[in-house]
Amino acid sequence: MEKLNVAIIGQGRSGRDIHGNFFRSAENTKYTLKAVVDAIPERRERAKAEYGCDVYASYQELFDRKDIDLVVNSTFSHLHIPVTIDLLNHGFHVISEKPFAKTYEDGCRAILVAKENGKMLNVFQQSRFAPAFRKVQEVLTSGKLGTVMQINLHYNSFGRRWDWQTSQAYAGGSVRNSGPHPLDQALCLLGFPEKPEVYSKLGRAVTYGDAEDWAKIMLTAPDKPLIDLEISSCDCFNDYSFLIMGTNGCLKSTLTDMTVRSYDPAKAPEHYQIMEPLRHADGTPAYCSEELDWQEEQFHLEGNVFGSAVRMYYDMIYDHLVNGAEMEITPEQVLTQLKVIDLIHAQNPLSVF
Repeated sequence: MEKLNVAIIGQGRSGRDIHGNFFRSAENTKYTLKAVVDAIPERRERAKAEYGCDVYASYQELFDRKDIDLVVNSTFSHLHIPVTIDLLNHGFHVISEKPFAKTYEDGCRAILVAKENGKMLNVFQQSRFAPAFRKVQEVLTSGKLGTVMQINLHYNSFGRRWDWQTSQAYAGGSVRNSGPHPLDQALCLLGFPEKPEVYSKLGRAVTYGDAEDWAKIMLTAPDKPLIDLEISSCDCFNDYSFLIMGTNGCLKSTLTDMTVRSYDPAKAPEHYQIMEPLRHADGTPAYCSEELDWQEEQFHLEGNVFGSAVRMYYDMIYDHLVNGAEMEITPEQVLTQLKVIDLIHAQNPLSVF
């Protein structure tokens, strides 16, 4: 099997603990990690020991390499676009960590540069392959929930942060940091509408920076359900990730366990609207009630967003670069997400400090 040679820029939480962890795992059979870039000497030394690859202090040192097929851009969020564009202009295929860009216009600019250079550009939205989300899509496709009215997505926890991800200057904040994962899932469920309707509210709850760590976002589009998305750093319970309400039943799921409860309308009692007061046989007032034949299914979901989802994402990239297959995740889809993020921040301007 032909292997692709990879370089990673950045050895922080994403560069080392997600991308690097995959490349040095037994599940990686399609890529060879050839180089790592990091400005911190200790990280370079650790990378050299862990991967046995070349290490550099600056990504520009990769420009003389002719053996690198793909570069993973895991730099600071506010550097994603300038570094990505520089890499594309020097002939590399690029995977950018999320957020893709700080603005919609910057995302468009990067896509244009990729097309001008004939290079692949993709964004690491591996949550599209998360086991829970794939199962959600399967259940919705089955139609057993009927017409879906509302989808709640919770991306919540309780945690105080004081690192660079809390700074607006570094493109931090919950919407750009963790938000791209549930936003991508939400927009996928809506079919990536060109102009989704958006209501949002941002707040600072337990953060030590000037960027938001609490967000309430409502999304919808014509003939689509309402999506109620929370990204919160002040949720001590966080008892579900997905809650879907339909005309024939509901779905509730964490990232590992899902319950689907539904009934078959064809087997349910037939009703028609009655305008006179309802009463029991003895004449006393009655309330509309019936016994439905509820069917309940429970699923335990194997894999996770940092394991199986990463492998599936890199399988997609490999099949595209080597076999010419279409990519399920495209940067054009992520542009819709950037439009939404721009609008969210326009609706909720935050002071800077």
